Amino acid sequence: MYIEPDSIHLSKTYTNMKTTLIFVFAALLMVSCENQSQEATVDTNAEAEKIKALSKEWSTAASDGKDIDKILSYWADDAVLFSCGEPEVKGKDGLKSMLEESLNIPGFKISWEPVSAKVAQSGDMAYLLEKFKMSMADSAGAVSTVQGNTVTIWHKNADGEWKATVDISAPLP
Repeated sequence: MYIEPDSIHLSKTYTNMKTTLIFVFAALLMVSCENQSQEATVDTNAEAEKIKALSKEWSTAASDGKDIDKILSYWADDAVLFSCGEPEVKGKDGLKSMLEESLNIPGFKISWEPVSAKVAQSGDMAYLLEKFKMSMADSAGAVSTVQGNTVTIWHKNADGEWKATVDISAPLP
């Protein structure tokens, strides 16, 4: 059997072109995967700063006490609040009732300041350590102030918004 020299050359050219295309495709696939993994990397420091800023906004809204819906907007729908010596408060309805009662106490004022935040590598869960200050008048009208610590667990909802899920507070001795 006789093979024309040109057909051997064309066959080798086709094989070389095919091999080159496979390598180019593999390289593009690797670059694409690398870019996707880089995009999936979460900047936990930036997310922690976002949560601290949200906490400060929330504290301002709570301290002002004029807009219950604004105060509630920082909590997840299924949020739980634990305060020392008080029954737990669950869900937005329970939280709204607690807020309305608290804001009707003469001299009531609450504020807090974030101390630190830690965001999970996945970027969807975090906790925040805070210092709080709460004041209210007693039955004689004398205002007393309690200070304490708070741990707030946050999660990112389906819309990508951070919401407080669990809030645990304890007064300082």
